[in-house]
Amino acid sequence: MSALNRPRRRLGALVVTTSLLASGLAVAIVAAPAQAASTDVVVTEVYGGGGNSGAPYTNDFVELTNNSSAAIDVSGWSVQYASAAGSTWQVTKLTGSIDPGATYLVQEGGGANGQPMPTPNVTGTIPMSATAGKVALVTTQTALTCGATCHADPSVKDYVGYGTAGDSETAPAPGLSNTTSAARNDPKQDTDNNSADFSAGNPSPGTLTGGPAEPPVDAKIHDIQGAAHRSPLEGKRVANVTGVVTAVSSNGFWFQDPQPDDNPATSEGVFVFTSSAPTVSVGDALSVEASVAEFRPGGSGGTTNLTTTELTNAKITVTGTAAVPAPTIVGPAGRVPPSTVIEDDSAGDVETTSTAFDPATDGMDFWESLEGMWLGIDQPQVTGPTSSFRELSVVPAGAGVRTVRGGILLQPTDSNPERVLLDDVLVPIPDAKTGDKLAGVVTGVLDYSFGNFKFLPTVTPTVVDGGVTREVTTKSSPLQVSVATFNVENLDPADGPAKFDGLAQAVVHNLASPDILGLEEVQDNDGAVNSGTVAADVTLNTLAAAIVKAGGPTYAWREIDPVDGKEGGEPGGNIRVAFMYRTDKPVKFVDRAGGGSTVATTITTDRFGKPHLSSSPGRVDPANPAWADTRVPLAGEFTWHGQSLFVVVNHFSSKGGDDPLWGRFQPPVQSSAPKRHQQAEAVRGFVDQILAKDKGANVVVLGDLNDFDWSQTADILVGAGKTALIDLPRTLPLNQRYSYVFEGNSQILDQILISQNLRPASAYDVVHMNAEFPDQISDHDPQVVKLIPLPSWVR
Repeated sequence: MSALNRPRRRLGALVVTTSLLASGLAVAIVAAPAQAASTDVVVTEVYGGGGNSGAPYTNDFVELTNNSSAAIDVSGWSVQYASAAGSTWQVTKLTGSIDPGATYLVQEGGGANGQPMPTPNVTGTIPMSATAGKVALVTTQTALTCGATCHADPSVKDYVGYGTAGDSETAPAPGLSNTTSAARNDPKQDTDNNSADFSAGNPSPGTLTGGPAEPPVDAKIHDIQGAAHRSPLEGKRVANVTGVVTAVSSNGFWFQDPQPDDNPATSEGVFVFTSSAPTVSVGDALSVEASVAEFRPGGSGGTTNLTTTELTNAKITVTGTAAVPAPTIVGPAGRVPPSTVIEDDSAGDVETTSTAFDPATDGMDFWESLEGMWLGIDQPQVTGPTSSFRELSVVPAGAGVRTVRGGILLQPTDSNPERVLLDDVLVPIPDAKTGDKLAGVVTGVLDYSFGNFKFLPTVTPTVVDGGVTREVTTKSSPLQVSVATFNVENLDPADGPAKFDGLAQAVVHNLASPDILGLEEVQDNDGAVNSGTVAADVTLNTLAAAIVKAGGPTYAWREIDPVDGKEGGEPGGNIRVAFMYRTDKPVKFVDRAGGGSTVATTITTDRFGKPHLSSSPGRVDPANPAWADTRVPLAGEFTWHGQSLFVVVNHFSSKGGDDPLWGRFQPPVQSSAPKRHQQAEAVRGFVDQILAKDKGANVVVLGDLNDFDWSQTADILVGAGKTALIDLPRTLPLNQRYSYVFEGNSQILDQILISQNLRPASAYDVVHMNAEFPDQISDHDPQVVKLIPLPSWVR
């Protein structure tokens, strides 16, 4: 507030006893009027770029400081914000008090980029402008009504206009950016001139270290990158950074120092963020002055992602042209990535905890040491299909424990750190399948996003066919009942004939028309339309008709409609599990009335003491909290040549919400796992009830368990002793244990488990026809087991 333009007013009456001042207790202050320079609480820093690209912090903030000798009670006060020309004020209410000489941090809106804020005194949600706006410290909590010009309002304690703000104390503070804040030059001085009192500099929430920006320091790219996940020069201005442009994107470019240091832990390349299309070209030699920032990309939870080091607010000088450095080869002929470990010496956030940086042994550190660099991979091998996001997983030749068809197997102690995803940021990525190769040396720059290191080619690679084809299982014999599980990926009538015809061909041709088919992800009749519809008869009848059209047998089906919106999956879709079974074979479904969405089926016995389901189909323990927002298992009682067969089809909770393998928190936390453990306990308890009545009962537990064959979930289902179930994926050779490919890692998510007496007659097959191919009818591979149910006395 300008003392030059308006007469000062007296400070209102203040009655404070000497003992109260000496005690340090908060006192109520009648605010200095708007046009008086504040002698107690002032705004010392304003920042509006929080969470934006290149931002050093995730949130906007306003910092206050108490320059008086007594604590000031600010409960009933507020910080308010309006846009540069705006007349509407947003309010964040303050609480508590500010001790003498202390700062008070008000956190406002933000985004995914930058490091977390220090603990604020109060949290608001105002999205402040990064470049220009108006901030008022107000002694009430009512939104200002003075319009676009409020610096003279009697309730305003202090006021800061910055950038092109149309209102300020005398003149606005400097315009700001994603990487700069306006900080009071002398925290103890308020001259009522925002322009004179504030300078743009590095944000420093909660500490009185603002003021004019430091002069830039000369640096090389490897100095900027450092041997760590965050730059040792983060937040600083650097100058005379030299290099050659290696790749150009729509909002920046990568350049690399052709004269590297002798430390392989420090990258020689870095990305320069220009926001709009850059004016440089590949091969330009540059000298750059810029601010060093850490950008945290969105995706995969955003805040769990690593940051990437980049240069922002750059002044770029083209000094000539030069040859692009030869690519650093990743693989047998060059830098060999670690073979098993992503990160093994961290117990938290790798960016903030004291963690050894070991590129030779930790995959996360290996790829970090190459961030932004110009790389080449000689004839990379494809370990997973091109995804819908146009990402393609590859490994250098000879890497990892490979599957029988050329994938790379996820194991409990091997997360395949040699794997990297090609992405289409710069050029299109072609369709490829597991087992293919890419021709020649594929070159590009290394980036990171969506929880993964990304290799960005600059020329579209050429695919060399690896010869992998879709598998077909053998038919069962007349004595064998074939039981299959198949996740049909959100199936509903809106998917159209192509999806149904493709699934029908898979059932008839690839699965050889199994006798019993457990389905997962069957949606209601109008799919993702949130209409209250829960019935799925149209969905299942359409699939049954498509199977007949494909030359298959007639299938009947059984399911129980869920409660609307209660079992997870796509909103409105009401996914559930279901049974289909052939009507032309000796398999019979035993129908018993009484089942319902909230009704638990129980185990009864007949006059011979043999177990039966009280309702068939019936739901397994639907009131158990383990099934909240999750598909409740469906149990069905079948007979085969007169012998009873109990089948339970499942679709456990997904891994959504788990930390990514390549995220900043190591080791990754599987927050979804405890719920699957509870679900496994519920199903295991149900199986135990059957086996308690007849230890020789024929039991099959199958479905999409969303967990690995070596997981605790599987261990719980297997159980122990004479009633232990046999987890059929564990009976396969290691290189065949997969039904799903996620980001290039082959893994088991779907499983079939059988009771002990079925083992001698079992023939089990994971039919690889989906997960390894870019043109999928489902993202899961189906499985089938061929069994001979025996009388319980034959063991």
